[in-house]
Amino acid sequence: MITNDIWLIAGLGNPEAKYDGTRHNAGFSALDYLADKWGVSVSKAKFQGLWGQTEVDGHKVCLLKPLTYMNLSGDSIAPLAGFFKIPPDHVIVLCDDITQVPGKLRIRPSGSAGGHNGLKSIIARLGTDQFPRIRIGVGEKPRPDYDLADWVLGRFPEEDAKAVKDRFPDLEAAARLIMAGRLGEAQNKYNR
Repeated sequence: MITNDIWLIAGLGNPEAKYDGTRHNAGFSALDYLADKWGVSVSKAKFQGLWGQTEVDGHKVCLLKPLTYMNLSGDSIAPLAGFFKIPPDHVIVLCDDITQVPGKLRIRPSGSAGGHNGLKSIIARLGTDQFPRIRIGVGEKPRPDYDLADWVLGRFPEEDAKAVKDRFPDLEAAARLIMAGRLGEAQNKYNR
């Protein structure tokens, strides 16, 4: 079935090479996986990010990597969504989640930022928290006194990196279900 749906899938992260492979860049890694799987180049520079467009299951899809740094992700996402007239409930955000074990997916239709500055920025710029997100578990900091910035900007141990990457096929399937209007099904299947 072909629809006139247009979706934006944004992977959150920080743009410099020194941040590659860090916990905070799990969203970038997930977006790279989708781009590769769907055969789209995320290389057009506009909207303070890199983006590309494709079609998936009859839906037009924009894939976006904001280059604003994590805390200003909304400054890239809101202009692209505005340009293509994409409503917030058609904006899927992929981001790291320090409250989940590495590789655990947490799919939500909406909700607060939960202390995530990237989500906070998107909520502020879109003016709503009513957008779906797929949060990717990257593990909790080892001790309460451990600096949070040091933790999220640290690299994964090999085992954790594998646990995260192994879930990308599920994340891709979940994104397809969300675009098909079956977010509840995606939650039941992949929030485990």
